[in-house]
Amino acid sequence: MELYSRGRILQIRKKTGIVGVINVTPDSFVAASRAQTEQDILSLARECLGGGADILEIGGESTGPASHDVSLTDELARVLPAVTILRKNFPQCWIAVDTYKSDVAREVLAAGADMINDVTAGRGDSEMFSILAEAQCPVTVMYAKDSSARTTVTDTQYDDVIRTVSTFLSERIAAAKKAGITQIILDPGLGHFVSSDPAVSWEILTRLSELTTLGPVLVSPSRKSFLAGPTKLPTIERLPATIAANCLASLNGASFIRTHDVRQTRSSLDAVSHILR
Repeated sequence: MELYSRGRILQIRKKTGIVGVINVTPDSFVAASRAQTEQDILSLARECLGGGADILEIGGESTGPASHDVSLTDELARVLPAVTILRKNFPQCWIAVDTYKSDVAREVLAAGADMINDVTAGRGDSEMFSILAEAQCPVTVMYAKDSSARTTVTDTQYDDVIRTVSTFLSERIAAAKKAGITQIILDPGLGHFVSSDPAVSWEILTRLSELTTLGPVLVSPSRKSFLAGPTKLPTIERLPATIAANCLASLNGASFIRTHDVRQTRSSLDAVSHILR
């Protein structure tokens, strides 16, 4: 797969690309992904890139249950220095920023970011799609049961979750294309974004190939609550289940896996590819 952004080209040479997470937030639910200083950012970036990440994603605002709104000023103060640091020290790496604010998108793209991941799929800011169209950069649009960036803990049930997600993503694809965006990656949402019932997330991963007809798909099972199992494993103990979910997603056509555990994910996906050969 190939992505481009203002003259920069990213070629994904593996079946499934990996997006490594760097959170410049104090409240990310995975503590190991938090980077508060320049040294933290550089250390985590080296770890991700050395482990096989194709893209580094910077997040400046948590959106999980019980998270809080972050002002534009505070989010920019977090993500802009991180983009600048990464672009200076890793000039060839591909940088994504997770934001639903068009002003943040504009600033980070000007600072050297390559793409935007928007958990509201353009619903959170009416100017987002026009900013991305002007920049001619890729965007990831995500399904979420909640219309705002703040997700809630509810056991939402669906007559057919894939049909619901597909209908939503088709509508957002149409809106993005109408705005002039040509590179669109689709995230079906997992965990609380889709439902607090774990069975719903597992069904999405099992039927993921039904969504790949719409375009390239990114999934992010990484250590989410639906992987906790009947014993309610804490976040730190969810890596084995995360690996299983990642492999299932790759087998069912995921183009990208977003993860907090790059090296382990790359190793497991390479093993799956070897078995299939």
